[in-house]
Amino acid sequence: MINGHAPKRFYLYAKPVDFRRGHQGLSMIVQEITKVDLFSGAAFIFRPKNAHAVKILTWDGSGLVLVHKKLEDRSFRWPPINNGVMSLTPVQFSALVEGIDWRKVHTARRTRKPKIIA
Repeated sequence: MINGHAPKRFYLYAKPVDFRRGHQGLSMIVQEITKVDLFSGAAFIFRPKNAHAVKILTWDGSGLVLVHKKLEDRSFRWPPINNGVMSLTPVQFSALVEGIDWRKVHTARRTRKPKIIA
């Protein structure tokens, strides 16, 4: 996200959080509830009660980075509210951040190279 750091793992915290929380408050959620190492380089995604914004917390190797995004003309597509943490693929994460329905996006299948018949 910053300094060329691109997370490879993405964790979505499905329960809405108070968006007044900053680095420290969201870090506490990661450490206490998700049980995933905050300093692993993964990105942690949080949502407010309404679907208008997203916060992303990640460690870039030198410090915690907090990104806050609001969409102007639509809402983010979120899974049903529950207390769990779910893993997203990089493709699903990209779709979520762009406001696309990430549940309908899948990583491309690998296909075999076609045989050339002479």
